[in-house]
Amino acid sequence: MTRSLRRDLYAALAAALLVTVAVLVGRHIQDTYRTLFVHWPPVLAEWDPHVGPGTPAAVLLAAATVAYGPSLAARLPWRALLAASWATATAWILSLALVDGWHQGIAVRLTTREEYLRVIGRFHDIPATLRDFTHHIVAGTPHPWPAHVAGHPPASTLTFVLLDRIGLRGGGWAGMWCVLTGATACVAVLIAVRALADETLARRAAPFLVLAPAAVWLGTSADAYFAAVAAWSVALLALAVTRRSLTWAAASGLLLGLTCYLSYGLTLFALIAAAVLLLGRDAVRKRPALLLSLLTGLAVVPLTFTLAGFNWWTAYHLLVTRYYQGVGGTRPYGYWVWANLACTVLITGPATAAGLRRTATTLTHRTAPAPVRLALLVSATFLALLLADLSGMSKAETERIWLPFAMWLLPACAYLPHPRAWLTAQAILALLLNHLLLTGW
Repeated sequence: MTRSLRRDLYAALAAALLVTVAVLVGRHIQDTYRTLFVHWPPVLAEWDPHVGPGTPAAVLLAAATVAYGPSLAARLPWRALLAASWATATAWILSLALVDGWHQGIAVRLTTREEYLRVIGRFHDIPATLRDFTHHIVAGTPHPWPAHVAGHPPASTLTFVLLDRIGLRGGGWAGMWCVLTGATACVAVLIAVRALADETLARRAAPFLVLAPAAVWLGTSADAYFAAVAAWSVALLALAVTRRSLTWAAASGLLLGLTCYLSYGLTLFALIAAAVLLLGRDAVRKRPALLLSLLTGLAVVPLTFTLAGFNWWTAYHLLVTRYYQGVGGTRPYGYWVWANLACTVLITGPATAAGLRRTATTLTHRTAPAPVRLALLVSATFLALLLADLSGMSKAETERIWLPFAMWLLPACAYLPHPRAWLTAQAILALLLNHLLLTGW
C-alpha cells in the first residue's frame, strides 16, 4: 500500500470518527437536555431498519454502477455520458426513495415536512401575496407562514404554486419534479468540470456524482431542485468564460439570481461563481462584456420580485427573528458547528473525505493545471460551506440544506485511484442510511 493511499484511508477514517462522535455526543445531549430536536443525531431521522419496493433496484443499480460505471464513463461519447449520468442518477434517487414506498418515500414528503404545498391556496393572487409575504414571517403575526415557507424567499413556494396551476397538483407531482430536476445537478457539475479543468477529470468524477449518498436526501426534497438551479448557474458561467459567450453569461446570471430567491443561504454560491470567474479571468479580461451580461442576467429575478413588492433584505432580517423564535434558538451552536460537518460526511461519503485530502495536496504541490483548477473550484465550495456553518443559521438538518454544496464537493473523488473500491464504500453508506434510518427528508 502506498503512502498516498494510506493517507486517503486515514482521511476516510477520520471522517467516520467524526460521524461516530457526532452520534454519541448527540445522543447524550438529546437524551439529557432534549435540545437537539432530532431523534437520531446528527441527522433528522428515526432508527427504523426496513426494506421496501425500491430495495432490489437500489442494490442492483449500485452493483452495476460500481462494476461498470468507471469503464463506461471513460469510453462513452460525451453527450451519451451526460444522458447516462442523468438517467442513472434519477434511477438511483428513485430506488432509494422507494425503499420507503411511493406514499411515504415520495408522495407526502413535500406536504408533511416541507409544507410548501400546504399554502398554495394563499397564492391565489400572486402579486398581492408577494407584497404581503414579509408580514407573515415572524411567529406571532396574523396567519404566520409555516416554517419552511417563512424560511425561504417566495420563489421556492411559487415553483409549486405554478406546478399546481398547470395541473401538476399534489405531492406526487411535486416530488417527481424535485427528483427529475435534482438529478440534473450531476450533469451540470460534469459540464463545469470539463469546461474549467478537463474532460478526463469530469469522466472520473461521473460515477461518484451519480452514486452519491446525497441521493438519500435528493429524493423529494425541494433542496434537490435548489441544488439543480444552483448547479446550472455555475455550469453556464463555466461555459460562458470558456466559450466567451454573452448568452451563457446572461443565462448564468438569471439562474444565479433565481438561486438567491429560492434559498437565502445559497447566496454563498457567489463564492463558487467568483472561483469560476477567477479561473476564466483571461476571457473576462479580453471580453469585459461577459461580466456586464452576467450582471444584467443577475438583476432580472431580484428586480422582478422587488417590483412585485417583496423585499429580500427585509425578509431575511425577519427570518433571523423567526429562526431564533423556534428550535434554532434552542439548538446548541457548540454541538452543531461541528456536527453539521458530520452530516456533510454522510451526504458526500468517505470517498469525498479522501478526495478533499487530495484536493489540499494538489493545491499545495501545484501539479498539472487541470487538477489545480478543479481543486480551486472544490476549495471555493468548501469555503462557502464553512461560512454557512459558522453563521449558525443552519443548525441541524444540513443533510438536506447543504445538498447544493455537496454536489460541488463530490468532484474531488476524481483524484482517487481504485475508483471501484471507493464507489463500493459510497454505495454501502447510502444503502445503510436508507435501510437503517427513516429519514425526515
